[in-house]
Amino acid sequence: MSTVLSFRRRRRQRLLAVAAVAALSLVAGACGGSKSTTSTTTPSGGATTTTIKLAPATLNGSGSTFQLAFDQEAISQFHAVYPAVNVTYGGGGSSKGLTDLQNKLVQFAGTDAPIKDYGPYGGAGAVLYFPTVAAPITVAYNVSGASKTLVFSGATLAKVFAGKITTWNDPAITADNTGVTLPATKITAVHRSDGSGTTHNFTLYLGKADAADWTYGNSTTFPTTLGGATGNGNQGVAQTVQSTDGSIGYVDFATAQAAGLKVASIKNNAGQAIAPTLPAASAAVAAATISPDLTYDPTDAPAATAYPITSPTWIVTYKTQADHNTGLALKTFLSFLLTTGQTSIAQSTGYAALQGDLLTKARAQLDALVIP
Repeated sequence: MSTVLSFRRRRRQRLLAVAAVAALSLVAGACGGSKSTTSTTTPSGGATTTTIKLAPATLNGSGSTFQLAFDQEAISQFHAVYPAVNVTYGGGGSSKGLTDLQNKLVQFAGTDAPIKDYGPYGGAGAVLYFPTVAAPITVAYNVSGASKTLVFSGATLAKVFAGKITTWNDPAITADNTGVTLPATKITAVHRSDGSGTTHNFTLYLGKADAADWTYGNSTTFPTTLGGATGNGNQGVAQTVQSTDGSIGYVDFATAQAAGLKVASIKNNAGQAIAPTLPAASAAVAAATISPDLTYDPTDAPAATAYPITSPTWIVTYKTQADHNTGLALKTFLSFLLTTGQTSIAQSTGYAALQGDLLTKARAQLDALVIP
């Protein structure tokens, strides 16, 4: 047994060394002629590789709970490679993260929704969006008597969350679920109590799917006039759905999986009932248009295999960093997310890795960070 453990330990060390090299190969070009970094040699597969040794630094982030599981695992693995850098990430929702960044309480914010007012940040050019992963927003439900996986059209979902469908045996729900007998149980729609990028993308989808019934637009805060039950963060919504018979709520894929929630299939733009899966999220991202600032919208994507309520997520930071060591640590961390994070962390934590042009542009944007 000790031999096996020793082998696994050596194998993990080799993988982490390779991860460091991959991340730093991107950072090297972006660091320019920085003189405060030191070079060291790291064994990688028997070869000697020049890498960057980071000075002690602390990176603080907050925001999106949608990306929380990915961030936590990435931080753990990053620290194993760069023990001098302490990275923390607190949730609180996308709105909190952006507010913390605006007030310069953190070095980076996690958000699933683009900034609406760039004035407090110093203008749109003052910040950079780094897309990291994507994933489905699941429609989780808890209703006694539903033996098969339920299906919802976008129009039915819009009516449910707008309070226009109030019982589980409503004709619109039964029409989406031929052959499934549903009870007359009252529907309890569960939404986020905090400012949330998940809410932004979910309500964005509802408006696209059925603007006649969802007349509330899209926002990071759910319309308070609609009532229903609430939960703080994706975890809070999941807990409320779990404990409430007759409930339905929107929850990120990783949290829904961890909580063992029942999740519905959703009819997409092409009329296909699509389950929330990572390949279906990737199909939605591939069909989305990428803006010059690397924001994009994969909801209701026009692809036959796309899951229609797919959410993007970004790390946002100031383009010009205030401190050399902190800025270099942040650049290396972002590079780690865009290399190792895409190959070994994303899928294991319940996210779709970035691909193609989006990933290439995200990596190239590391050069845009200005480090004093």
